[in-house]
Amino acid sequence: MVGPNFQKTPLIPVIAQDVATGDVLMMAWMNEESYRETLATRRVCYYSRSRQKLWRKGEESGNVQELHELYFDCDADTLLAKVNQIGGAACHEGYKSCFFRRLSADGQSYETVGERVFDPAVVYGKS
Repeated sequence: MVGPNFQKTPLIPVIAQDVATGDVLMMAWMNEESYRETLATRRVCYYSRSRQKLWRKGEESGNVQELHELYFDCDADTLLAKVNQIGGAACHEGYKSCFFRRLSADGQSYETVGERVFDPAVVYGKS
């Protein structure tokens, strides 16, 4: 198989990047099954380590990721997914990007740099 080497490491980190803006949206994991599903459906599917199962991005929130391009690095152990983010938010906390907290220069505090796109309590029914 051309692409990531799942024999080397069964879970591969994936960076999701907005194809239109270049914004880094999130980081998640893929196993070989989620990788193959992503290629077949062109909708990004990850592997949830906490739930120990496939995680079809947006299955609860509706904020799916359409795959535009997929890259793998020189060691074949990391992926970059350039995606069209449907629904405006990649983060389960309701933000466009999971990287919405910027650390201060001294690392002692942070500020929120994004606006919430949705309320997670409403979308997921949890607080």
